[in-house]
Amino acid sequence: MPESYEQLKEATIRMSLVHQPEFYRINNQDDKKKWTALLEQGNVALFDEIRDQLKELIKSRNAMRKIQDAEYDGLIAEHLAGCPMQEYGVWVYYPWSNRLIHILDEAEFIELRTSANRNKISARERDVLVGKKVGVIGLSVGQSVSATLAMERTCGELRLADFDTLELNNLNRIRTGLHNLGVYKVYSVAREIAELDPFLKVVCYREGITEENIDRFFTEGGKLDAVIDECDGVNVKILCRLKAKELHVPVLMEASDRGTLDVERFDLHPEMPIMHGWLQHLDLDMNVLRNLKTNEEKLPYMLPIAGFDTLSNRMKGSLLEMGISITTWPQLATAVTLGGAITADTCRRMFLDQYTDSGRYFIDLEQLIPDKREKKTYRPEKTGEPLTAELIDARCAAASARLGWRANIINHNEIEALVKLASQAASQGNMQPWKWHYAGGYLYLFRDGGHEGLFSHINGRVPMVDLGSTLEMLAAAARNAGYAINVHTFPVAGDDTLIAAISFDGKNEGHSGSAATEEHSAGGENSLPAVVAGIELTMAGDAEISLSLLSRGDDVTAIKAILAASERLKQFIPAGHYEFFNRQVKWPGQPAEDGIPLPAIGLGPAEMMSMRIMMNEDIAAMVADWRGGKVFEFIAGKTLAGVEAVGLIRLQQGNYAGYVAAGMALQRISRAAAAHGYEASPVQLPLLLFAHATSATEMPPHVREEIGLLQQRFRGVLGDDDGNVCLFALQKAADMPVLPRKPIEKILSYGKSG
Repeated sequence: MPESYEQLKEATIRMSLVHQPEFYRINNQDDKKKWTALLEQGNVALFDEIRDQLKELIKSRNAMRKIQDAEYDGLIAEHLAGCPMQEYGVWVYYPWSNRLIHILDEAEFIELRTSANRNKISARERDVLVGKKVGVIGLSVGQSVSATLAMERTCGELRLADFDTLELNNLNRIRTGLHNLGVYKVYSVAREIAELDPFLKVVCYREGITEENIDRFFTEGGKLDAVIDECDGVNVKILCRLKAKELHVPVLMEASDRGTLDVERFDLHPEMPIMHGWLQHLDLDMNVLRNLKTNEEKLPYMLPIAGFDTLSNRMKGSLLEMGISITTWPQLATAVTLGGAITADTCRRMFLDQYTDSGRYFIDLEQLIPDKREKKTYRPEKTGEPLTAELIDARCAAASARLGWRANIINHNEIEALVKLASQAASQGNMQPWKWHYAGGYLYLFRDGGHEGLFSHINGRVPMVDLGSTLEMLAAAARNAGYAINVHTFPVAGDDTLIAAISFDGKNEGHSGSAATEEHSAGGENSLPAVVAGIELTMAGDAEISLSLLSRGDDVTAIKAILAASERLKQFIPAGHYEFFNRQVKWPGQPAEDGIPLPAIGLGPAEMMSMRIMMNEDIAAMVADWRGGKVFEFIAGKTLAGVEAVGLIRLQQGNYAGYVAAGMALQRISRAAAAHGYEASPVQLPLLLFAHATSATEMPPHVREEIGLLQQRFRGVLGDDDGNVCLFALQKAADMPVLPRKPIEKILSYGKSG
């Protein structure tokens, strides 16, 4: 690089710290010498429009008079009163742009520049406002606020605080030029204001607001009349409010989302809690606040401040992407410009005693100027007949007539004990799609019709597997209790209401066992190799079912990644999103007898927030369009962390009876795993996605395409997916959350002859 390049660059960096103009009143000899020396440099851009300013000043002072052009020379000469025009007023030099500009001096400049304000702002009100001091913390929205305050001359002094420099991505919302990149934001705004009104006092705090300088910021040169908080830091937001409350200074905050303006009138009500009391449940000790580092730590403070429930859908969706696909709180120039206007207007009316309230307000343009097209809301279509008492009775009567068994009546208490154990079977999403009915000595298993039409019930495969699991668990419990039993399965395509019937031939002589199954009594080495060996031994004699069991680290990691990606993609399919949030997820405090209670899986505040955001189907559709939602992979990854092996059950022939048989096999696998301290649980989501991707299920085209790529990854680990029926995961039982079960009265009923 030539030496001149480095010299120019160094000089430019030095100049980036300059933000105050120089004044030359050349009727003063010292100033005239400096002004002359400046001109002799030969590279200064000179602008002298003082005659037009004088003309406009005279015109503004004579509103009732129609002055002719020919009259102005005389009127201007009279106004100058012998002063040479070149020496009248003041010359202002802007070092950063090397521009020298001739303007009216302060009183006349302010009078003329604000003349078009009258009488939105009267002359008397202007004179009140000139004595006001405003502090602005944070100069993104704060830049727009500061510039608007300066244009209206809502105050006579601005104190600007921001530690950051201008970056290219700031220029989507900050009105400045590329030449200011790398310049401190406070200096950039100070320059902008000086070029608009060099007489407005601007004090810069380029270190931002700190515990060390906050007293100076509020009081040096006179106490602030208002502080405008547009900073990002939680600690500074709270610190400035605590100081404002102490000094009785009102605080305004504009959030650049939905035109949200927050006002706290500590000048009128110093006793009111900061942030309207929304933070009273939190520790406001600065020793704690200054050490908040992670989003997880900041979130309990930020959500009440931002007003989570009142954020726009786009902002909520963007929160999901923070630190993943975006790095900063998103803001638009339109919102920032609107925010500058709203805040400056409120600040002016507050100073003029035209507004005396506190509160949070919204100027939501999307509500004021709405898109009135009707939005489509997904609701599943019901299929099949509802499982009514009449239908149950009819199915049971028809089944008992063709069973040909002699059924022995057994004690209702024993039946309840068996069914309670059977209901402990794992099911996809813990949805428990079963209902039992005891009549005429037969215990019947039904598919609960309340689950018809859901995402996970495509082709009937997953609920049949779940029903097979509960059937096998009941049969094992009955045998363990000493009963000789008969099991008959019924399901056929098109009539999947009645799944199976069991009859009990009485206990074996001398048997004193309880209904507790082998899971509770078997024992063995609690290691993954022992589990794998036990499962393989259990399945060795089953010719109709084949099992692929993966325990190698790389393979398991690959399947876990597919499972996590599946959780994300499910949210972008309306049927999957509906099932997840309306049937599976149970929120804290919500009664839970099925599904997944979120506290049980140990989600933190940020993850809970992500779940609440994604619950909105409009937001889910937006995030899908952004190709976002990776947070759901992270959440799924957390719940899958303990998975040590995965297995895939395949059938030679796929039909309802086979699916039930696969579920019974899964329960035998689970029993073998339990003997070694492990649990086998269904993780069917990838198989469900693959089925939906080849069906007419509504989903964005790119989601269908991504599912296809996911299926290729799946095949790369587990081979061809022909006959795939049930995918399950193995992990230590001690690491598994305890999931709720439906009460016995909701899953067991009795017939008249039961």
